[in-house]
This record gives sequence, C-alpha cells and structure tokens, in this order.
Amino acid sequence: MAGLDRKGRVALALQGGGSFGAFAWGVLDRLLEQGVGIDAISGASAGAVNAVLVASGLQRGGADGAREVLAEFWKGVGDSPRVPSFALSALAASAQLVSPYYHNPLDLNPLRDLLAKHVDFERLRAEPKRPLLIAATRVRDGNLRLFREDEVSLDAVLASSCLPMLHRAVEIEGEAYWDGAYAANPPLRSLAIEAPTEDILLVQIMPEAVDGVPHSSSEIAQRAHTMAFNAALQRELEALENLRAASRRSTALFSPTCRRLRRLRLHRLAATDWVADLGEQSMVDTSPALLHSLREAGRAAAAQWLEGSPAREAA
Repeated sequence: MAGLDRKGRVALALQGGGSFGAFAWGVLDRLLEQGVGIDAISGASAGAVNAVLVASGLQRGGADGAREVLAEFWKGVGDSPRVPSFALSALAASAQLVSPYYHNPLDLNPLRDLLAKHVDFERLRAEPKRPLLIAATRVRDGNLRLFREDEVSLDAVLASSCLPMLHRAVEIEGEAYWDGAYAANPPLRSLAIEAPTEDILLVQIMPEAVDGVPHSSSEIAQRAHTMAFNAALQRELEALENLRAASRRSTALFSPTCRRLRRLRLHRLAATDWVADLGEQSMVDTSPALLHSLREAGRAAAAQWLEGSPAREAA
C-alpha cells in the first residue's frame, strides 16, 4: 500500500455534500475491502453519515460488516421516494422562499429512519473503538460543535446534516444546530490531534470551481452552498497547517502529539478528479444511477491511491 505507511492504517476526514457522499462510500468500500485499518474518523453532513455507518459496521462485523452497512444504507437512499429530476430545480428554488417550518410542518426527514435502521447508536457510545468526530454548527453563534464517540446520537448526525432551507434546526440539550459543513467540512485540526495515526485521508466531494456564472435561483443556491462548504474546508486546512507549524517550533521534543504532527501526512482524494461533470450535478439528486456512478468513481480513486499512483486528471 504505497499510499500509506507500512502499518496500513489511516484516519479519515469525510467532507459533506449530500448525495455526492456516495463517492466517499466507494472510497470507503475499497479501503475496507483492501484491509486498511481505520484509526479515527471525522465528518460533517454526508461525511458524518458515512462516518457513523463505518464505525457501527466495524463494531457489527469488522470490515465486511462496515461494507455491508454502507451498501444497505446507500441502496436505501436510492430506493427512497425522491423528487423527479425535472423537479429538482423547482424544489431548490422554492426552498429559498418558503421556510421549512411551513413547507415541512411535521419535520419529515427520511434520513432519520435510514440511520435508525442501520446504526446502533447506543452501542457506538457504549463501546467506542476509535475517535469519532461529528461536526455540527451552533445556530446561536455559528460556532463548531464536535460530538465525539461517547456522545454521538441519531440527533447529532441529523444536526450535522441539517440544511436549514430544507429542515428545521435540530435541538440538542437546549441548543439548536444546523449542518456541520458550515463550520468544519470536515474537522481536520481536532482529528490530527486526537488520531493515533500519522496518515490522514481527506475525501473531498464538493466541487471547488465551476464554469460560468449561475443565473437560476436553484443554480445560485447550489453555488452558494458549495462556496460555504468549501470555505469551511479551507479554514480547517489552514488551522491544520498552523498547528503543524507550531509543533515544528515547539520545544516539547518528547511530546508524542508534537512528534506525530511533525510526521503527519495529509492525503486527498477529490471527487472532481474522477467525476468530470460533478459541478453540473445536484447534491439532492438521489437517483440510483448517480449514486452508483459516484460509488464506482470512489472505488477507482481509492484503488489508485493505494497503489501510490498519481491522481488521475478529470476526463
């Protein structure tokens, strides 16, 4: 495994981005298939969903169990009732005009049932096997809240994936939360401090650049979300680099954390390197065809990374 050190272990940082999370599903599926050890996971939004699926699946049945849980969940996403493709633009447009407190008065969220079916949250909290960091954004002040492995709940993951124009804020212990991708997409600095490994793999699923200027309300809304989610990633990357720079200047030569940070290797797999038209897709499109193509792209990306080959250019 040329992409990793000889121990073949990694910490995962999983970015959020709706249905584009199926790319991360493919990456995870290939890593688990190849026997890569997962020492810690952080995630926001769809990344948080994938994180708890993997953690719960590993508890249930090791690598094969995690692959099975991921496949069952994403099949459930594709099988769920969905808005026809021609109506996705109208949905996105109307979401900008009508509050979810009115267009979704019962706060219906199919993700709730899927997560409850496939993730044993009680066992996750009771038997934590690795650091697990789930990001949510506190509505009151916009600050990051990290839910760790001993406090991860169904509501915490729903908070991490709560797009405020589609769903009501999720309240936990008297605080309201929105999508974690606004604050840290995904958490990197805290992951680097808490993970025992020297290799972090960032799975990036949001397009960083798109051609042209959006004109329709749905295109503008999607571009605004993309910019906000990627800005949160850039803040985390800068915070991680500042942390590493501080560790190099530190006189605490014998601090295990400082030594590990100095040797830290950050790897990145970006969906846009493998899916040429990702910027033209909608992250609320859950059609089986899109999910399958993203999964296959993720598997291919992970396979090439494990072989130590240069990243493939987008076709």
